[in-house]
Amino acid sequence: MPDLASRRLQIPFRRPRRREKFSRATIPFPGHDRRGPAPTPDRGCSMFDGLQSKLQDVFERLKGEGRVTPEALDAALRQIRLALLEADVHLRVVKPFVDRVRERALGAEVLESLTPAQQVVKIVRDELASLLGEEGAELRLDGRPTVIMLCGLQGSGKTTTAGKLARRLKKRGRHPVLVAGDLQRAAAVEQLKQVGKGVEVPVIEPNPGEGVIDLGSRALIVARERGHDVLIMDTAGRLHVDEALMAEIRQLADRIKPVETLFVADSMTGQDAVRSAEQFSASLPLTGVILTKLDGDSRGGAALSIRTVARVPIRFVGVGEKADDLELFHPERMASRMIGMGDVLTLIERAERGLDAEETERLAKRIVSQEFSLEDLRDQLRQMRKLGPLSSVLELLPKVGPLRGLDQVNVDEGGLRRVEAIINSMTPLERRRPDVL
Repeated sequence: MPDLASRRLQIPFRRPRRREKFSRATIPFPGHDRRGPAPTPDRGCSMFDGLQSKLQDVFERLKGEGRVTPEALDAALRQIRLALLEADVHLRVVKPFVDRVRERALGAEVLESLTPAQQVVKIVRDELASLLGEEGAELRLDGRPTVIMLCGLQGSGKTTTAGKLARRLKKRGRHPVLVAGDLQRAAAVEQLKQVGKGVEVPVIEPNPGEGVIDLGSRALIVARERGHDVLIMDTAGRLHVDEALMAEIRQLADRIKPVETLFVADSMTGQDAVRSAEQFSASLPLTGVILTKLDGDSRGGAALSIRTVARVPIRFVGVGEKADDLELFHPERMASRMIGMGDVLTLIERAERGLDAEETERLAKRIVSQEFSLEDLRDQLRQMRKLGPLSSVLELLPKVGPLRGLDQVNVDEGGLRRVEAIINSMTPLERRRPDVL
């Protein structure tokens, strides 16, 4: 009988299974296929970044000239004209704009200035602000209830905009009600109900077989009975060439007599939004335009053209998906963004609305006293998130000097949330005294 040692020698040798190695970029996580590399964060397109980069290049070349000659100015204006046309700005807008800039820039005040290039930048900014039109005005609240009707093309964002307007009015102490008047699109009524639930505003739904005109009449009665002082009427998306639907919305306007008739336009559609606004203004007494999805519009053609071509002022702009992401339109601030000078005033307003002043002061004192802990870092990250996505905050900073190229930075919002999760997983002692780690 073989001894134990010989039996051990007879056991076949098996090579240990090679452990699969993962690089930092291929560590699997939920929703990620381990066979491929981990996805990198997508920066996406920021507001007006295409137009902004082209105009900044023109200004940099102009500054390098030392003094602005008529020849250098003509070359710069040629590039500005091309940049505006590539940004989908209407030709009827571009030519007069370039002529006005040339006329002002060739004046003695600019040519004899110590900083002529800066003077040209200021002229371009002022003319862009003039193109964008007047300051956006808050909604008129006449009558009881005040009737606000939204109209526009399909997919322009009317339903979500109705919820944002209701949220804005609630903050002003009003008691709005939403009316689901889109009877053409499947699940449109359900969508508005969800939007209303999110902003805590009631929704008046259509009865079975009820038309939109009868719904509008009944909604007025219901709003008065329930004590609502603002009625926001959502309507179906329609093309201006669809005469039947255009006749329907005219009849609806005659029946409910809106104080505000707002055209909701998707800014990313460029000249299509401008043409539609022009045609709708010929059929309805529009009181303003709401530009949606402006945070994703890298060109700016709709914003620059709609006031001149459609002769309708821009009142509000949608800058995000949240209920609070609806802002008054400020042409001078928008013009500053387009040429890379940022919009610090809007950033300050966001900070005043979103940040806790006492908490911010407490964190500042701890930083000065060198008592900053991981708990303070976590609280500061939470404060920053109240301003909105970091990418949108970076867009408001000027892209000149040391901040030039800041809009090209990839911001990983998920990474900041992971940092907060790591801090939360620590013990209170580790958070207060990181040196023990």
